[in-house]
Amino acid sequence: MSGLSRVFLARLAGTAVFDPNGDLVGKVRDAVATLRSNNQPPRILGLLVEVPMRRRVFVPITRVTSIETGAVVITGLLNMRRFEARTGELLVLGEMLDRKVQLAENSEQVVVEDLGMEQTRSGDWLINRVHVMRKGRGLRRRGETFTAAWEEISGLTGTEHNQGVTNLLSTLSTLRAADLASVMQDLALKRRVEVALALTDERLADVLEEMEESDRVELLAELEGERAADVVAEMDPDDAADLLREIGDERAKKLIELMEPEDAEDVLRLMTYEDYSAGGMMTTEPVVLTADGTVAEALAAVRASEVSPALASQVYVCRAPLETPTGKFIGIVHYQRLLREAPSTLLGSIVDTETQGINPDAQLNQVSSYLASYNLLSVPVVDANERLLGAVTVDDVLDHLLPEDWRHSRHDQNGPNRMEG
Repeated sequence: MSGLSRVFLARLAGTAVFDPNGDLVGKVRDAVATLRSNNQPPRILGLLVEVPMRRRVFVPITRVTSIETGAVVITGLLNMRRFEARTGELLVLGEMLDRKVQLAENSEQVVVEDLGMEQTRSGDWLINRVHVMRKGRGLRRRGETFTAAWEEISGLTGTEHNQGVTNLLSTLSTLRAADLASVMQDLALKRRVEVALALTDERLADVLEEMEESDRVELLAELEGERAADVVAEMDPDDAADLLREIGDERAKKLIELMEPEDAEDVLRLMTYEDYSAGGMMTTEPVVLTADGTVAEALAAVRASEVSPALASQVYVCRAPLETPTGKFIGIVHYQRLLREAPSTLLGSIVDTETQGINPDAQLNQVSSYLASYNLLSVPVVDANERLLGAVTVDDVLDHLLPEDWRHSRHDQNGPNRMEG
């Protein structure tokens, strides 16, 4: 192999992976290793590479032809089946970063910040360097850092309770919620819970929305009551309602009692509808303004970071009150129309009154047909009194149309398999 012969793996995370033609394949997310007897340095089996569609696949180290600063080159042969760890394998960054270990010479406790792999003369890659940090003294929050040989460290292979996640999270900080969810689902439950506990309520809520049903139910079960309720409250109401349906009536009732009344009200309202109905799929937080609102106000509202692209595609014009259920639903103004009008233009003068809302009891096939027929990214849900109850977005419809395990089933028809080199 050409290029670097010693690489620190936390620094390698996020590095672009290219095929021999220079085409981008994906990004390095972790390395897969196997432990050896008598405290010998672990052997690297391959890299975990994230390819398009958030799929994390295994690339045997024998398929890696070069590791350079900012680029990893592989032979171009890829097995696109999703990675699943085998017995005896470990994810180096996911499982070993932030571990509290001891220096063999004096039993001093240090924390693992990075691990270095080096290529031997035989061509194998071994983890033979451990970058660690001593405990800070006095007012210093960070202690001295240094690199030791693998043999000079003990405690790297045992199970540690309450393992830290600071360095692991630093390698994941730039990931979008969907990508972080994919990473967490590959971790052991213990490590997954440790990461979840370190995330903010808002960040964890975003991640849970992107997880498979069984995984998020399992993770929520590991959170204490008040923390779990706070996280559920940060989720989009429709996703929160789906999750509470999944965890069982008794736990759902306890969490709802711990939520703020305003948050609980929206979720309880959604739970009264069937899961595959418009009411069960809708979000209760679309962008709503009155007819005397201006284009400038509408653009400012859809520009908010918490508004999803589908919801930002159009503004709903209603009479007060503007909280769902609103006053009478008047119509919609599409984002493109907002861009064509002067900032001072009143929404009432450009509102589309032809787009009718759908009934909250409308079924999935009716909602999907409506979106397709009128080329909409979201559709208003209106009750018999012509009040806007919420909006169903195209991503919510897709979540219900696709198989429950669609995030993991892409290209996985034959189960996990792996090239060894």
